[in-house]
Amino acid sequence: MRLSRESRYALEALSALAARPLGEYVESRTLAAEANLPAAFLSKIMPSIARTDVLSSARGKGYRLERAPETITLGEILRAVEGTEVIWDSCIFWKEECDEGDPCPLHFQWAEVKPALRAAMDAVTLADIRDHGIAAAGTLAG
Repeated sequence: MRLSRESRYALEALSALAARPLGEYVESRTLAAEANLPAAFLSKIMPSIARTDVLSSARGKGYRLERAPETITLGEILRAVEGTEVIWDSCIFWKEECDEGDPCPLHFQWAEVKPALRAAMDAVTLADIRDHGIAAAGTLAG
């Protein structure tokens, strides 16, 4: 499994933001430059995260973390970027329509794995990613 480009960019941007003092606003283009990300692409990702309690935005000031990086999880960041049907809510093997009534060949095995994957993603914090690099998050998905 691999993280989407949007999720990876979000993690990189939030990791850069987490390296700053809590509550400090950073303009999107500054954050993009610090994280070596395309500014236009980042400006499309950040608003979805700002709709959660992870991040806030202020016109002319940019974005800031709303909580300490130790309290923000990889799982909630992925849910903010990807939506509620992240990899643990839909079939990753055969078809999107896979469900109890029309299971794919791996449906029931995946149903057993999903809770462990979700727990693992909710155990990794933004502080972990900031302190150990994006590769730490990538090992869960890549």
